[in-house]
Amino acid sequence: MKGFFGKLLRINVTNRSHIVEEIPEEIFKTYLGGKGLGSYLLLENVKIGIDPLSEDNKLIFVAGPATGTGMWGSSRYGVGWDSQGRPKTSELVHHGI
Repeated sequence: MKGFFGKLLRINVTNRSHIVEEIPEEIFKTYLGGKGLGSYLLLENVKIGIDPLSEDNKLIFVAGPATGTGMWGSSRYGVGWDSQGRPKTSELVHHGI
């Protein structure tokens, strides 16, 4: 699972700052791949019912564990965000690019 490098980069575009955080190995074992990691980060960091256009909403870019290898299709990445304020029925958006 070291294809993720175990790091999370949080960028605050409002005040032009950033923080690098370690992601526990257990998260990678529980939430497989870039989409799994993106879903985990959204569920942990975005409040239920948030205004989708709020500055508190998150835009998350994730790469899968095969990114950077010679495997076919490994150059893809995912983008995730909460598009509808997540009422009780979750509507998270993921696009693989």
